[in-house]
Amino acid sequence: MTQKLLVIPSIDIKNGKCVRVVQGIPELDCYEYSNNPVEMAKIWRAENAKMIHVVDFDGAYEYQKRNFEVVEEICSSVVIPVEFAGGIRNLNDADEIMKTGISRLAINTLAIENRKEFLRVFEKYGPSKIVMSLDIKDEELLIKGRSTQTGINFRTFTKEMVEVGINRFVVCDITRNGTQLGPNISLSIEIAKLTGAKVTHSGGVRNKDELLDIQKLIPIGIDSVIVGRALYENRFPCQKLWRVAESGIFNN
Repeated sequence: MTQKLLVIPSIDIKNGKCVRVVQGIPELDCYEYSNNPVEMAKIWRAENAKMIHVVDFDGAYEYQKRNFEVVEEICSSVVIPVEFAGGIRNLNDADEIMKTGISRLAINTLAIENRKEFLRVFEKYGPSKIVMSLDIKDEELLIKGRSTQTGINFRTFTKEMVEVGINRFVVCDITRNGTQLGPNISLSIEIAKLTGAKVTHSGGVRNKDELLDIQKLIPIGIDSVIVGRALYENRFPCQKLWRVAESGIFNN
């Protein structure tokens, strides 16, 4: 049986609206995408998406929770899993966002700035609910919505997280994110081989051929891909391409 690639549309939220993100920086509100993230989630669900990735840039940048109600409405409006990232700094934050109905929480800043508190979160929710988001630029990890350098090499950190028990990484080379320059597939391959964990590739995907390239990597653990700008701007020949990807019947 052909293995299936899970294609996950991303909804990036700032001030309650969908925004376009280029190299980790949210641009001006893009009304041509949607000024209503809930309606956008419904559209992707109608297009047969099997999962949605939501990023709260207000939470990531400013440690604000103003979009939690939007996230809760998204979760109650679609019957598919919602993965969330952005602004979780302690166990109370994690508890609060989990109550919105999300299925998975991608953590980044907390694990670097407060390892003890991160371990409390991970101990409570476990690897099925907690995944690690890696925002990387020139081998260095960035945090706080990709705005802050850490001086930490991603290889050292990922090994530590595997020892903790993390079994999935969301990998993004932020120099490719939203730029339409193509995905940094080699980075995702390196992390998959380095950790033996599952990898969700994020950033840079432009077309069917690049989805095909990623689909071939399922055997090494790269089983899903987050796509944003290319879907919103209809860069694929047709929107139902991801349905073809998920069916596992891509043909060259």
